[in-house]
Amino acid sequence: MNQRPLARTGRNVSTIGLGTWQLGADWGSVSEEDATAVLAASADAGVTLFDTADVYGDGRSESIIGGFLASRPGHGITVATKMGRRMAQEPENYVPENFRAWTDRSRNNLGVDTLDLVQLHCAPITVINSDETYDALDALVTDGAIAAYGVSVETTAQALAAISRPNVSNVQIIFNPFRLKPLDEVLPAAEAAGVAVFARVPLASGLLSGKYTATTTFAENDHRTYNRHGEAFDRGETFSGVEFSVGLEAVAELTRALPDGVSLPAATLAWIASRTGVTSVIPGARNVSQARANADAGALAEGDFGVDSFDSVIRNVYDRLLRDAIHPQW
Repeated sequence: MNQRPLARTGRNVSTIGLGTWQLGADWGSVSEEDATAVLAASADAGVTLFDTADVYGDGRSESIIGGFLASRPGHGITVATKMGRRMAQEPENYVPENFRAWTDRSRNNLGVDTLDLVQLHCAPITVINSDETYDALDALVTDGAIAAYGVSVETTAQALAAISRPNVSNVQIIFNPFRLKPLDEVLPAAEAAGVAVFARVPLASGLLSGKYTATTTFAENDHRTYNRHGEAFDRGETFSGVEFSVGLEAVAELTRALPDGVSLPAATLAWIASRTGVTSVIPGARNVSQARANADAGALAEGDFGVDSFDSVIRNVYDRLLRDAIHPQW
């Protein structure tokens, strides 16, 4: 697996990482045994970035990762966690004492003294713009509670605000064939500033797996059921904000454009990883086969499957089917 620099941290991370929201909650049930198997399959395939959050399963995801890594001394894996959604996402809650409590809890869950990387978890723009936010984060670095910090965002405006800050190591933003807006300004700005970019929700909540049909249903406790139209949190987190039926139409066109033997999810991950400015792509996996397939896309990204031709198709489909509905929102 190809490794890329994680900005100014001195660490390298794999071009394909692992998102672990699904190991905590909101994607149907995943047993601890299956979750550990996903982590093992990913690590064995060369994945060196695990992305998690303190609210994924109320800490379950962090705890499972911590237990797994404790069994693998010298693992070389960077754990990027997130904080800020344990309370209402209101500016007055983003204060030093809460930052300290949240990071202490994550340190305990992960079984470490110093967290590798902590990201603000889709905080309000006023928090991202506040000098006090970064003063508090810098204090945590000075105290040794965290080694580095970044920001996970919903919008390109939030990403650009974070990138402008001198000690921000990374931004995490939704970027996939259904969400092309980061190509306009975010990726160029991050590259110029030396800020890493993690591409999250790369398969649009599985819609870009190519496995769904108009009759596909999801479990009641799966956000693809209960947040289809933004009922619980930002709509863009579910299917990247794309209407399901429109997404299926786009998926069909993208699939037809691929050469034999190249799957849509592999091509999608490889295309994202090949975009200038992207450091790592962080798809999720609910089982070992998905974890291995995601990691295999790293090799595809380093080869040539006709990525330029696929890029042209992606842009054409986006412009015709998605741009008007998606581009103005995020």
